Amino acid sequence: MPPDLSSLAGRRAAWLNSLVVDHALLRLSWRNWGVVEPGRLYRSNHPLPWQLAQAKRRHGLRSVINLRGHRQECGSDALGRARAGELGLIHADAPFESRGAPHKDRILRLAGLFAELPEPILIHCKSGADRTGLVAGIWLLLQRRPVAAALDQLHWRFGHVAASRTGILDAFFAKYAAFQARHGAKPFLDWLREDYDEAALRADFTSKPWADRLVDGLLRRE
Repeated sequence: MPPDLSSLAGRRAAWLNSLVVDHALLRLSWRNWGVVEPGRLYRSNHPLPWQLAQAKRRHGLRSVINLRGHRQECGSDALGRARAGELGLIHADAPFESRGAPHKDRILRLAGLFAELPEPILIHCKSGADRTGLVAGIWLLLQRRPVAAALDQLHWRFGHVAASRTGILDAFFAKYAAFQARHGAKPFLDWLREDYDEAALRADFTSKPWADRLVDGLLRRE
């Protein structure tokens, strides 16, 4: 069941779940903030309520896209969703995976959200390293930016480890770059609809065991 924020006990339970179970204690000081394009798109890990308010005040946010999806028993989800409503922000869910080949239908739905939601937009997942980097890169490709700019959103400075299973996100962009090198420029969404093969991407990608131990074991990424 989702936390009941209408009662003091429910709010305390939500905060406890957020800080301890969802590791928001680490996000008190580690913001993992990034500017994809000033005035249009920003990225971060899962914001705490006052961090969301600060971002709106400083950057004029109008929308938030949650890349974790709706998590009913997650205190961070309940608190962030409620604060977005209080701030008058549009809150949208667009769940993605961090260790699987990006799904064509989810990307097409995301492209629709980007076209509809008022900017500036904040995108976030849990840590702001993998899914957020993928979606920031997709946004850049939708603006006809080079693949190199998209790949730069999946960078170690955000905590992304390309040698781990999350490196399949880098491989996704690399597939598009390889297609362009062979066949010339083609709009990203056209390539996605007509040429992208999720199964082939999964079959071609391999990770490094040491990196998987780091990301899955030590960092315990979602």
